[in-house]
Amino acid sequence: MGCASSIHISDRVVYHSGKESEDSHSPQQTNTTQHQGNPTTLTEVQFGPMKLFKDPLQVLLVFAKEDSQSNGFCWACEKANYRCSMVRTPEYALECFSEKHHDLVIIDNRHSRHFDAEALCRSIRAVNSSENTVIVAVVKRPDREEASVMPLINAGFNRRYVENVNLMACYNELLQLEHGEVRAQFKLRASNAIFTALEQSQDAIEITSEDQIIQYVNPAYESIMGYQQGELVGKEIIEVPKSEKNKPDLLETINSCIRKGKEWQGIYYAKKKNGDNIQQNVKITPVIGQGGKIRHYVSINRPLNDINKVRLAVFAKYVFPPPDIQSCKHKDRRKGSLDVKSITSRGSDGSSQRRHSSMARIHSMTIEAPITKVINIINQAQESSPMPVAEALDRVLEILRTTELYSPQLGTKDEDPHTSNLVGGLMTDGLRRLSGNEYLLATKQPHHVPSHLATPLSLNDIPPRIAQTMENEDSWDFDIFSLEAATIKRPLTFLGLKIFSRFGVCEFLNCPEATLRSWLQVIEANYHSSNSYHNSTHAADVLHATAYFLSKERVKQSLDTIDEVAALIAATVHDIDHPGRTNSFLCNAGSELAILYNDTAVLESHHAALAFQLTIRDDKTNIFKHIERNEYRSLRQAIIDMVLATEMTKHFEHVNKFVNSINKPLAAVEENGGSSDEETVKGVLTSPENRILIKRMLIKCADISNPCRPLELCIEWAGRISEEYFSQTDEEKSQGLPVVMPVFDRSTCSIPKSQISFIDYFITDMFDAWDAFADLPNLMQHLDNNFKYWKGLDDQKLHTLRPPPE
Repeated sequence: MGCASSIHISDRVVYHSGKESEDSHSPQQTNTTQHQGNPTTLTEVQFGPMKLFKDPLQVLLVFAKEDSQSNGFCWACEKANYRCSMVRTPEYALECFSEKHHDLVIIDNRHSRHFDAEALCRSIRAVNSSENTVIVAVVKRPDREEASVMPLINAGFNRRYVENVNLMACYNELLQLEHGEVRAQFKLRASNAIFTALEQSQDAIEITSEDQIIQYVNPAYESIMGYQQGELVGKEIIEVPKSEKNKPDLLETINSCIRKGKEWQGIYYAKKKNGDNIQQNVKITPVIGQGGKIRHYVSINRPLNDINKVRLAVFAKYVFPPPDIQSCKHKDRRKGSLDVKSITSRGSDGSSQRRHSSMARIHSMTIEAPITKVINIINQAQESSPMPVAEALDRVLEILRTTELYSPQLGTKDEDPHTSNLVGGLMTDGLRRLSGNEYLLATKQPHHVPSHLATPLSLNDIPPRIAQTMENEDSWDFDIFSLEAATIKRPLTFLGLKIFSRFGVCEFLNCPEATLRSWLQVIEANYHSSNSYHNSTHAADVLHATAYFLSKERVKQSLDTIDEVAALIAATVHDIDHPGRTNSFLCNAGSELAILYNDTAVLESHHAALAFQLTIRDDKTNIFKHIERNEYRSLRQAIIDMVLATEMTKHFEHVNKFVNSINKPLAAVEENGGSSDEETVKGVLTSPENRILIKRMLIKCADISNPCRPLELCIEWAGRISEEYFSQTDEEKSQGLPVVMPVFDRSTCSIPKSQISFIDYFITDMFDAWDAFADLPNLMQHLDNNFKYWKGLDDQKLHTLRPPPE
């Protein structure tokens, strides 16, 4: 049987015995067989964080004469698309290997009279490039006793192949070699590049075993510490002298951290061979190995020297310019992007602040959040920095130590008071403390349950006049105030029935429509109709916006049915029992709710908690009664998360996360070819983390979508929220409480200015991002029209909702 037809056989063939074959012309020349294989793509191999690419396998076959076994391997190489060379003599084998450096060499060891296979293997191993080559010996099938493989191993063979001319046996052997020994050697070959990088690194690098025995130090380590590699490798860490300048418990802290599999980073004093102490920025990383256990520790040490100080000074000069050239101006409408909101903070007088020495050893913490690591690095830099740099870093630390890293800070004296007041009122949780006696709200009233719940109506029994008002409820321009009038201020129950029916909520929850109706009535009854803004009409409006957003194609691609149901329920309950006062008011007044929720997300926590209390306390209203426990937990978690997302203190955090995690990746995919990369788009849209961000953004936009409604609706909502703020200011003044939003004084307030500030500060960027995701051109057109309307009134110096009649 000959080799496959695509393999070229030289016309000069000589066997090592010296006997000439039929095609022979020269007794000195050996035979070669070259197989290039079919065109193939590079093979990709993952090696830790490295991605390795290799060409098709190069195979060298050394057989003194052609037979079924050599032909079997030829056929197998062709089938596997390997590049194959066949030679007849040891001399040509060495020449061929030196030229091509094959990945796999198969040597015939069945006939010692032709050539010495073990001697050839030793000769190949003597070539430097053979270190990562796999060499296989083909041996005879034993007649009696099995021979030892040790002579083959000692000669340099990796394994043996007991002769078997079956074609698939040859093919399977090659596949096992490629995915076993050859791939392992390929990874080892790549590790040479890693060690080359370690050898060239300017950082001192030390690698120890799991037992803290030093296994490697690089030249930079030798240079910095004064040791030679041979003086350290094989020693335990504890045998190397330690500096007495470290805190006594620092080593214990480090060991405790890294033994738990956590990375440690901080300042550490090391002792050089000559006895000098050197201060280093040290990072120790545990490396997980076989059995899922820590097998090594990698330590990277960088001395804190003068070069670092110079680099830091340059860094500070360009990143932290002096206060007089920093801009804190608020941006104009629709100019710039989200990063413009990151307004720089400064001290009240622009002067330098005192050093915060109490934070200087934060690096000794064993549990570090990302912000802690940032503060840790800055503190380390301060310890050896010139005073101007240290003062600049102090200002950075002042900013980083706040809890609202995503919230623009308004600190300039010329800042628009409408914006400052609005932000102060909506984005603080009682940060303005009382200066006098506390004011307590009236005793909490029991939550209302309507008496007519025993005979709920169905969707089909909605009065025709109300049904007619809701005919276009799937349109963005739906008039919620017409429904409010038709239902005598009970729009939530009726709109809820229709929207929940459209989305199949009863079917998902497996609850009767009568239960849903009872639930909606209880929820609506616990909204305060006396509030001018935060009443059940606002809840119905947010429910309508939520349903509208859920119908957009991109949103439908992202969310599951359980997400849709959670969003609709969250919108319905998101402001239940709202007292018509802000969180800041409740905290300043020392209300029961503020005390209960520790001045943190007071109203939003109350809305979520009360909604579930009212729902589950009576089977007539328990819409969750028939769903499975795990499904209920998932639904409950999603509802709570969405309700809490309506709290404005985390507004910029939610928007920034949405933009960076969803908008930017989607934009990158579109720039690289659009919808062709469907898997990438699907991954962005449907990952659990991103679905949470989408739901938060959805309810946030629904909650404050008033400026994106048609002008008449926008004006009505502006009047209602202004009246509620006026009422709060009146009460604060009458009760001697801090006035949270002084500009909302009914005798002096400019409603157009307050709307302009609200749109500029909260609405524009958020709806730009939401529009880029969900495609909402009609909302953006309304937003532009409404902004121009308010700007026109303000330009005329008018403070009212509407211009005076002609």
